[in-house]
Amino acid sequence: MKLYDSKMAPNPRRVRIFMAEKGISCETVQVDIMSGENLSEEFLSINPRGVLPTLVLDDGTVLDETVAISRYLEETQPEPALMGQDAVSKAKIEGRQRHMEFDGLIGAADAFRNSFPGFSARGLAGNMGEVAAIPDLAARGKQVVALFYTNLNDYLSSHEYVAGDEFSIADITALCTVDFAAGASRLPIPDDCEHLKRWHAQVSARDSAAA
Repeated sequence: MKLYDSKMAPNPRRVRIFMAEKGISCETVQVDIMSGENLSEEFLSINPRGVLPTLVLDDGTVLDETVAISRYLEETQPEPALMGQDAVSKAKIEGRQRHMEFDGLIGAADAFRNSFPGFSARGLAGNMGEVAAIPDLAARGKQVVALFYTNLNDYLSSHEYVAGDEFSIADITALCTVDFAAGASRLPIPDDCEHLKRWHAQVSARDSAAA
């Protein structure tokens, strides 16, 4: 098993944390997104979509998309369960995980990708050809992240973790979203989001967060 990874992007980090929580390791290959290495002929011969993370199984099967890779890892090594243990918990965690992506990560990505000069002609991720960045999307992304912070803070006022009382894939996505927004998108957690700050300190202290 080989993981094509990038230390600079939030989605590969999500898989690294997921693997660390389960104690799974494999060969990794760093791909430099900033220089466009993910769009090179060599990488596109592995994944024509040009996206990361990409996991190549021992039989040559290629998996991309963070949650799909995580689902494979969950199915092959169920414990500790990070995607639920019964029908209800699986559905709740899946819903919350998607909220973190759609309500937060997409906005943070828009704020960064549409304002960073190096991506001025790479407004969309992966092998999409030249796509102009749209400054208005960066502004909208910042608004989306601000609302994401407020809503997540409210939720965490009565829950320990992002999907209830147990650490899950939803927390991994939320952590990578917050750290990406605070770093690359320059949108740190607001000072008045005390519950979000409490949660962020708690999950950041887990050993897997350093993956």
